[in-house]
Amino acid sequence: MGTSLTPEFWERFAVLLVLAAGLTCVLAAAFDGLAVRLLSRRAHRAPHRPPTAHRPQRHHHRVPARS
Repeated sequence: MGTSLTPEFWERFAVLLVLAAGLTCVLAAAFDGLAVRLLSRRAHRAPHRPPTAHRPQRHHHRVPARS
């Protein structure tokens, strides 16, 4: 048994599709704005790490695979 899709279905489908696309764009813009705001706050803060002169020097050596 096949059912035909009525014009009312297509009307509701189109309305819901447009609403979903609009909501997606609004949420994406809101989250992008929030991310930019958080990144700009981090950029204005001073780093909270000690100066590099007091850190021990790291030597990168290759570890032999076989002894």
